[in-house]
Amino acid sequence: MYIVNSTFQVPPEKADEVIRIYNNRSKRVDRAEGFLSFQLLQNQKRAGELVVHMEWQTREHYLQWVRSEEFKEIHELEKKYPDQELASIIPKVSQYKVVST
Repeated sequence: MYIVNSTFQVPPEKADEVIRIYNNRSKRVDRAEGFLSFQLLQNQKRAGELVVHMEWQTREHYLQWVRSEEFKEIHELEKKYPDQELASIIPKVSQYKVVST
């Protein structure tokens, strides 16, 4: 299994708005080959810290998704979000190979 976390900071007063956006996400990634799960995590001490947590069967499946046209389309739409403060956020991406369960 392969895990990808994208951690980003938003102003705490905008955290609920971002959570709503993710609750209404297109779910296109859910249909990608090798995709296993998606979770949006919120830090309990710092409400503005959010993590997109995705699980994939393999690193190759994840890379196939990142190189896909659907991935590019989704991320182009994010850049056009009306709130430019949110649209300009660049997450810190961490990738992990599961080595034991």
